[in-house]
Amino acid sequence: METHTLETADADFVYDVRGPLPTADGRPPLFMIGQPMDASGFAALAARFPERTVVTYDPRGLGRSTRKDGRVDHTPHTQADDVHAVIEALGVGPVEMFASSGGAITALAVVAKHPEDVTTLVAHEPPLITLTPDGPAAVRARAGVREAYEKRGWGAGMAAFVAMTSWEGEFTEAYFAQPEADPAAFGMPTQDDGSRDDPLLSDRSWAVSSYRPDVDAITAAPTRVVIAVGEESESLLTWRTSVATADLLGQQVSVFPSHHGGFCDGEFGYPGKPDEFAHRLREVLDGAS
Repeated sequence: METHTLETADADFVYDVRGPLPTADGRPPLFMIGQPMDASGFAALAARFPERTVVTYDPRGLGRSTRKDGRVDHTPHTQADDVHAVIEALGVGPVEMFASSGGAITALAVVAKHPEDVTTLVAHEPPLITLTPDGPAAVRARAGVREAYEKRGWGAGMAAFVAMTSWEGEFTEAYFAQPEADPAAFGMPTQDDGSRDDPLLSDRSWAVSSYRPDVDAITAAPTRVVIAVGEESESLLTWRTSVATADLLGQQVSVFPSHHGGFCDGEFGYPGKPDEFAHRLREVLDGAS
């Protein structure tokens, strides 16, 4: 693996390339992106594609990538331009892309803004919460996570986030009537360290989950777009956002093994099924539905 830094006026991006460029078989590199997950979250999945040249990167202000624009917010439009800059720096033309969570939203913006950059996009569980039938309630639930984080710190905020993302079905008044989630019940710290800069629990990434895809631009692009969802996510928020995104694009979701982080091993908590996930991803990249 070779690590590179792309310096721009606004940010310096660190990205990793596993394999040769140009690729050995002439196939586009496989670019894996997330948000707020950085490149480290794709180690298990990348290792399961030894025959491919795999590229990962840290989004601006996350992981090893630093920003110089004086901002702390994350927006799909800005990140789409960032991904475009990294693809240009690779110098080998368009890529295939696997994108997860907020990275899947960034990837949809890449296809809309830079349609020649990506040949096939597998967008896994994009949390586009305003697209669901209960969008206003989902926004309210998101605000509740931030409120818990602002009031009581990281453990409380993460417990509220887990409660939100594990709720089955639409956010009814029964959801909002629940007592505040106890971080100790999830094995999370109860003490407040005073920080309030977490990109997942603060409002810094609200522009990501509030994004409205440019349907006309995406459907007009030459990119083959596949909306993927984990089988264990059924009825959960990211299942519902994935189905809503697929509906918006006039397609059905492609079901993958495991859950929202199903391509990870046990390094990041609840382990997924990276072997099965990689097999399914390989099938879809090769043209399966």
